[in-house]
Amino acid sequence: MTPVMGIRREDKNRWERRVPIIPGHLAEHLATGRLKAIVQPYPERVFTDDEFRRAGARVEEALGEVDFLFAVKEIPTHLFLPGRAYAFFSHTIKRQAYNMPMLRRMLELGCTLVDYERITDAQGRRLVFFSRQAGQAGMIDSLHLLGRRLGWEGIETAFSMVGMAHEYGDLASTRAAFEKVGPKLAAGALPGGLHPIVVGIAGYGNVSVGAQEVLSLLPCAECSPEDLLGGRIPDSSPMVKVVFREEHMVEPLAGGAFELSRYFAHPEEFRGVFRRYLPHLHVLVNAILWEERYPRLVTFTDLGDLWAGGEAPKLRVIGDVSCDLNGAIECTAKATMPDEPAYVASPEDGAISMGVEGRGPVIMAVDNLPAEFSTESSLFFSEQLRPFIVPLVTADRGVPFERLELPAPLRRAVIAYNGELTPDYEYIATAL
Repeated sequence: MTPVMGIRREDKNRWERRVPIIPGHLAEHLATGRLKAIVQPYPERVFTDDEFRRAGARVEEALGEVDFLFAVKEIPTHLFLPGRAYAFFSHTIKRQAYNMPMLRRMLELGCTLVDYERITDAQGRRLVFFSRQAGQAGMIDSLHLLGRRLGWEGIETAFSMVGMAHEYGDLASTRAAFEKVGPKLAAGALPGGLHPIVVGIAGYGNVSVGAQEVLSLLPCAECSPEDLLGGRIPDSSPMVKVVFREEHMVEPLAGGAFELSRYFAHPEEFRGVFRRYLPHLHVLVNAILWEERYPRLVTFTDLGDLWAGGEAPKLRVIGDVSCDLNGAIECTAKATMPDEPAYVASPEDGAISMGVEGRGPVIMAVDNLPAEFSTESSLFFSEQLRPFIVPLVTADRGVPFERLELPAPLRRAVIAYNGELTPDYEYIATAL
C-alpha cells in the first residue's frame, strides 16, 4: 500500500504558525507517486488549507491513516498512535526531564522518532534547522529591548524605533524599517556615554550568522575580543560587534595553549573566563549550543560581581537565543513569548521581574524565535528537509534497525525505532 505522510497543526502556542513542509514541496513529493498526504486544518498556519489541497493533500482532522507524521514542535503525549513514525524537534537528546513522559509513551506504543536536530553530516553539522531565523529574530528582539531599557533609564535613542521581530515578519521588512533607524544612529554620538554600543555575539554558527545579518543592516563596525579587552574599540560607528569563539570563553585549568579538540573531548579540564568581557558589553547575544558538561558562559557570580560596584555596568541586555534554562546563561530562569519577551534578573539572587525595569540585566528568552518569521522560516526549513521526505516516509520499518535503509544523515537522527531506543541514544534510558 502507498504510505501516507501527515502534517500536524502547530498549536503549542498562539505564536506558532510554521510548517515543516511548504505546499510547493509537498506537491513535488506527491508527484513521485510514492506517497500520499493528509494535512490537519489550521486557519493560523502561514500557508492556507487551500494551498495544501491544491498541492494534492487531503485536509482532514483525523490522522489515523497516517504512517509518518511531520511536525515542528513537540506533540502532546495523548495524541501518539501505536506503531507510527514521527519527525519533530523532540528536545530529548539532553534527557530533558519535561519531555521524558512524551518519549516514554512513544516507546510504550512502539513508535519511531526522528529528531530534526540530529540530521547531520559526517562532521556532526546540522543539515535541517531554523537557527538562522532564530538568530535574526533574537538580535532584533534584543535591540528592541535595548531601546526599551534605555528609555526606562531616561535615555532616548534610535533603538526605541526598533520593533519586535514578529512586527516585521521577515528580514526584508526588517531591512526596510532599519533604513530609518540607521541614519538616526549615525547622525551623532549616542547620549549617556553609550557611544559606541558594543554588541557581543557568543558563537559563530548559524544562529550567529543570522544575528550578524541583522547588525549588517545598521551602521556597525567590528573589533576582535582582544581589541575589546585592550580598549581598542573603533568609535567611528555608533555600534560595534564582537564575535566570540570557544578560545575566548574558556581556558585550560592546567594552563597552556587552547586546543579546540581537547575542549570538546574533555570540557572538565577547562574553566569559563567570559566574565572578563562582560564589563565592556552593552548587549550580549548567546548563540552557542550548550550542555551541562561545559562551563557556563555567564554565571550568577559573574553578574553579582559586575553589579557590585558603585555605578551600574554597561551591560543592559542578554539575548539568550539558545534559551537553555539555567544553562549557558545561568540566570535564564524561564522561557518567554513574543508578547512578553523579557524579564530583569537580579544580580544578587537571580529573582526575576517581568519587563525591562529594575536592577540587573534584561534577559530576552523567547524560545520560539523562528516563529516570529514564520513564512521565511518555513520556506528555509522545508528546502533543507526536502531531500529527506520520500526516504523517510517510504522506508520499510518492518526490518530490524541495523537493516533499515536510510541515508546516513537520517539514520543518525532516529532516536527511537519501533519502540526501542537506537544504539546511539540508549543513554537516554537512564532518565526514563
